[in-house]
Amino acid sequence: MQRRRVVVTGLGTVNPLAHNVDDFWAALLEGRSGAAPITLFDSSRLDVKFAAEVKDFDSTAYLPRKEARRFDRSTMLFWAATQQAVADAGISYEDGEPGAERAGVVCGTGIGGIGTTQDQMDVLAERGPSRVSPLAIPMIMSNQAAGAVSIGFHLAGPSTCTVTACAASANAIGDAAEIIRRGVADVMVAGGMEGSVTEFAMAGFNSMKALSTRNEDPTAASRPFDRDRDGFLLGEGAGALILEEYEHARERGADIYGEFVGYGMSADAYHITLPRPGGGGAARAMQAALDDAGVDPVDVDYINAHGTSTPANDVTETLAIKSVFGDHARSLAVSSTKSMTGHMLGGAGAVEAVIALKTVSEGVIPPTINYTTPDPECDLDYVPNEPREAPVSTALSNSFGFGGHNVSLLFRSLRATT
Repeated sequence: MQRRRVVVTGLGTVNPLAHNVDDFWAALLEGRSGAAPITLFDSSRLDVKFAAEVKDFDSTAYLPRKEARRFDRSTMLFWAATQQAVADAGISYEDGEPGAERAGVVCGTGIGGIGTTQDQMDVLAERGPSRVSPLAIPMIMSNQAAGAVSIGFHLAGPSTCTVTACAASANAIGDAAEIIRRGVADVMVAGGMEGSVTEFAMAGFNSMKALSTRNEDPTAASRPFDRDRDGFLLGEGAGALILEEYEHARERGADIYGEFVGYGMSADAYHITLPRPGGGGAARAMQAALDDAGVDPVDVDYINAHGTSTPANDVTETLAIKSVFGDHARSLAVSSTKSMTGHMLGGAGAVEAVIALKTVSEGVIPPTINYTTPDPECDLDYVPNEPREAPVSTALSNSFGFGGHNVSLLFRSLRATT
């Protein structure tokens, strides 16, 4: 049986730079940083006092207050992104509608309801077991967002959740595409989120020496591939894509951002937090995505890198890119938009897939900001500090997670495939 084609017909995001795709894209091209002093909680006890928060997020803009209070912050972020993507795609379902059984959702998260977990543990310690919320368990569940979106948008097809650390929402997009390819569904909401800016998460990552400590200059903290990088900027946010079978989209006259053509996965099988030296695992994921798509490495124009701004990741990813792309690696544009958004953990892959698709559809490559001092070990074209107009027919998006989970997604312009 011939594998069905998958296209992207809707995009949505809520992240540290903006609350919608258009404003987000404009902020990226301006080279704006989402880093700022923490406002979501009292950070006085922490060594690192800044993060990339979703600023001024009002959940009641998306749901009535009573309903919104039943969701963890992370779930509300994904709900908001999904609402945007559904509207953008111009597709919706009524409860019990036959088409709803052919529409589903895959949502990825690295940690799930960590904010609720911390809040309710405080309630338990300070006020006793009887005061723990009856909604605590549903709000903590990693799959709450997938379930909520399935119920709220009447998606009665496949509904599941991926939990693979920082690769989670990239896995969600790839898994959702496979569901459509197999003929199990025609439309899938795919993406993920993280509401990770909490005291507990900040303390844990800082204890690992993973965070940048530039309290004096937060907007310069995330500097992927730069020699003076000292750790990542913790962020939060969500991204949602509407994936659709090509003929289904064409028959209803949908606008198409691009085609999903490749999904690659691998495991480092090395260390719970560190990447395998040399980048062999990451290279296999990229090669698998190319093989899945039947795309030659020389046909890739742009890579949205995982690019966390940690010493180990950026060197390893550079080596992996050179391993897969050979001489063409020198011609590739590679940028890390985490320099602006921070690292949204499980939400990163989805938001960066939105960026890859906008790059393909707009012909502009967002920059890596804060790139001032080249690192001899990171010697590719990282699109430093300024966006670049360039035709991009094929874009790769990398997401690598703790546990050694590696995911690469490949998107291509429809004009390049039809």
